[in-house]
Amino acid sequence: MNISAFCYTNQGGREHNEDSVRCCAGEDRGIFVLADGLGGHGCGEVASALAADVLYDGIAAGNPDTGELCALFQEANAAILRQHAVPGQEDMKTTAAALSITPGRAVWGHIGDSRLYRFSGNTLVQATRDHSVTYMKYLGGEITRMDVYHDDDRPRLLRALGREPCRPEAAECVPAAGDAFLLCSDGFWEYVYQEEILADLLKAETPEQWAKLMLLRHIRRTPPGNDNFSLISVFVEE
Repeated sequence: MNISAFCYTNQGGREHNEDSVRCCAGEDRGIFVLADGLGGHGCGEVASALAADVLYDGIAAGNPDTGELCALFQEANAAILRQHAVPGQEDMKTTAAALSITPGRAVWGHIGDSRLYRFSGNTLVQATRDHSVTYMKYLGGEITRMDVYHDDDRPRLLRALGREPCRPEAAECVPAAGDAFLLCSDGFWEYVYQEEILADLLKAETPEQWAKLMLLRHIRRTPPGNDNFSLISVFVEE
């Protein structure tokens, strides 16, 4: 099994980038982490980098199952909470999504509204549920799936790293050749819809080509002052 990937991050229309990405791909091993520091909470870039490092290093040290991956999210949360003692970092928070791929196991976890999409068996699914007021409204039938992209409550997160209680979610599958994964921050997915993600994947021969096709859609739609945006595209091959 070979794993290939492409990662991209951009500060968008903001003064600095609060997203952090970590990416390692090769034969029989893939480690991918994306974290999105929360703007308006101060030092979001510090929180996202700290979370990304803790998650990446923890995954690299082993082959975590869902419980162990959730424990790594707890470690990241504790690390950020300790940093709250530093002046100026008292309220910093971040979302995060992480993916580990080894032969026989792909395990992912998330907290907040950074997403992971999974393609397998000719079907693309959103494998994570946003921890936001808007997504709860969607699950409760108050709004449609397309309303999620534009709902006024979308910035209101129910879970994040940097607060207690820390309640990540995790899942796993058996990866197969032909599978693909996409990790992305909300600054990306709010402008590129799931059907378009699938359409571009079906046209792409590499993770980089897939990403660039989606980024072409993104750049046409983003308004001035748009949020930071990041993605990691992953292919599982023979």
